[in-house]
Amino acid sequence: MNKRWTIGKIKEFVENNSESKLLTTEYHGFSQKLLFKCTCGNNFEKTFTKFKNNHQRKCEVCQPPKASR
Repeated sequence: MNKRWTIGKIKEFVENNSESKLLTTEYHGFSQKLLFKCTCGNNFEKTFTKFKNNHQRKCEVCQPPKASR
């Protein structure tokens, strides 16, 4: 299933599934890093794929990266 994401759909997903806010206003594809604002006030960048599928929905301070295996 190939679901086409628009900036509006991404913004809605972010609002419904996290406490972060989407700051980016244009979406050009899955490899683009988007700018988010964490609840602590820090801005952070993630691709939407990582945000959505890997549950990386906070900044590196609030949600430190997992140690690699």
